[in-house]
Amino acid sequence: MQNIFVQIKCELGEVYSVAEALVDNVEEAEDVYSVSGAFDLMSKFHVSDDVDIGRFVNEKIQTIPGIKDTFTIMTFKAFK
Repeated sequence: MQNIFVQIKCELGEVYSVAEALVDNVEEAEDVYSVSGAFDLMSKFHVSDDVDIGRFVNEKIQTIPGIKDTFTIMTFKAFK
């Protein structure tokens, strides 16, 4: 399994509806946070190793109504 973080910029007034859609409809969404800065949300997704990350973001995240832009961060190793 692998983790990716996706920063999400929402259309004005859509942050809560986008966050709810991620939590309710994307089973791989592990955490969804509202954040300050250039993006409105940051979400952690836990996906299997054979998942095409580009396709996952393109088809499962960017298609949610109210999302304006995304920035994906791929992880290498978790230090616990």
